[in-house]
Amino acid sequence: MTDGLQLDWTAYLLAMLAALAAGAINALAGGGTLITFPTLLAIGIPPVAANITSTVALCPGYFGATLAQLGDIRSQTQRLWLVLPAAIIGGVLGGVLLLHTTEKLFQSLVPFLILLASLLLAIQTPVRTWLNQRLQAHTAQGIPAFWVVPLLLLAAVYGGYFGAGLSVVVLAALALVLDDSLTRLNALKQAVAFCVNVAAAVFFLFSAKVVWPVALVMAVGALAGGVLGGKLAGSINPTVLRWLVVSIGVIIALVYWIK
Repeated sequence: MTDGLQLDWTAYLLAMLAALAAGAINALAGGGTLITFPTLLAIGIPPVAANITSTVALCPGYFGATLAQLGDIRSQTQRLWLVLPAAIIGGVLGGVLLLHTTEKLFQSLVPFLILLASLLLAIQTPVRTWLNQRLQAHTAQGIPAFWVVPLLLLAAVYGGYFGAGLSVVVLAALALVLDDSLTRLNALKQAVAFCVNVAAAVFFLFSAKVVWPVALVMAVGALAGGVLGGKLAGSINPTVLRWLVVSIGVIIALVYWIK
């Protein structure tokens, strides 16, 4: 419920800066939602509306990440037809689930969701290392590719509901079933995450819960942040940045838990 919501120029500035940081963080290490969502809560937007507005606003960043790996994505057309329907359906189902969650219940889930997202971000590097070793050993051979669909459907439902840490879950699901290089699976992951986010965002367009002035300001910030993150990729250690975001997420979760 965003009717009557009054925000001053400082709120819009904070939202734009948060989206700028999130766009850069997503380009470098992932976990940008852990910055935008708490910021929107802090400026007075209700939890469900804050989550929805963040999802819509960060779409340009997902598009940029997908565009950057378009070559590897186009070479997997047959897989796209297999996984994208699950991504879209799951994203919409997650959105439906979110809209049927009361503000009170979602507010009580906020610290757990932020902690879960922080955990997923924290284990990103170990998961990538394990997946790389697993793929090199070709232990996924013989598993029917269709089994990736239910795994991705579950991941997409989570992505449509909250979304932070979605990339880690999707990449793990793909690598558990599909036998390919981590580079190609990472490109496929970008396409899946983009579709999940867009499917949920399009569904949210009709929810009357998007705070549009904030979302538009944030979209500009996220796009600029993505460009900035791409340029800083060679000068910033993504591992250090990732642990900084994880630490911020844990602190925020604890603060909301105490509240």
